[in-house]
Amino acid sequence: MSEILVTGGAGYIGSATVEALCEKGRKVVVLDSLVSGHRKAVHKNAVFYEGCIANRQLLVEIFEKYNIGSVIHFAAFSVAPESVADPAKYYRNNVAGSIELLDAMRASGVTKIVFSSTSAVYGEPQYLPMDESHPQKPTSPYGLSKLFVEHILDSFDVAYGVKHVALRYFNACGATSTLGEDHSPETHLIPLVLQAAMGKRPHISIYGTDYPTPDGTCVRDYIHISDLAQAHLLALDYLGTEQKSQKINLGNGAGFSVRQIIEATRKVTDKHITVKEESRRAGDPSQIGASTEKARKILGWTPQYADIHKIIQTAWEWHMRNPEGY
Repeated sequence: MSEILVTGGAGYIGSATVEALCEKGRKVVVLDSLVSGHRKAVHKNAVFYEGCIANRQLLVEIFEKYNIGSVIHFAAFSVAPESVADPAKYYRNNVAGSIELLDAMRASGVTKIVFSSTSAVYGEPQYLPMDESHPQKPTSPYGLSKLFVEHILDSFDVAYGVKHVALRYFNACGATSTLGEDHSPETHLIPLVLQAAMGKRPHISIYGTDYPTPDGTCVRDYIHISDLAQAHLLALDYLGTEQKSQKINLGNGAGFSVRQIIEATRKVTDKHITVKEESRRAGDPSQIGASTEKARKILGWTPQYADIHKIIQTAWEWHMRNPEGY
């Protein structure tokens, strides 16, 4: 059986996917710089290399030592506001690094890759739910870097026969029994609200209460990391039998507002959460939601976590077991 190379396999979504692969008995090699990932998050059955995807010598070493049959590519910087402040960092790592990885794949005859993309490739929603044909006008260098790589993948498909499935995530969240969200600094809403419930921050801020949504706060589409992980396994299966590359959304198809997330967290944790209402942040769309028809049709994928309370419960239980993170 050939090995699967997972770049960024120590990260939040990457580690959950590695866990799912190892539990299926697949052989996995993880490459992660540990800039934002955690060595403790890597499944014990996976081979681990600490390093960057731009390190061509290391990539060659891995491809020569192992019989890599396919790649799942998570490794990327992913904080949109940071990308606005430091775009060079994002283009150098996310774009140039991906080219190094693809060149190493091509040199080794590896022709299948699942790419961790993002709903940020769409930019401001022009209609809802957002399907894969939605106009692509990213509002940050982060989103643009992911869109660049999607275009590069298209070119590698035509020129070199490297087939891909680019999975465009909406808002990843939740935890498995062993893996959870531990970013520094933390920017995602659910762990921030949980930190407020744990007393680790004095309050949770709501940025804007006058949006054209039912309760005036922004609405987002949340998808559990276990569901994301399963989609990556299905994408690998797809590439094993089909010869057409795909771009596919991953979301729940339903959105929850900031106020709904806070209220659901109060119910799950039974904790008081202080809320501070502040002015809107620049660039925050009022509502984002995915059409998941293509994922269901092409991959046979159905999210198992649709209840936001259950999603938050998994995250809360992980934080209770790991109050200081990894």
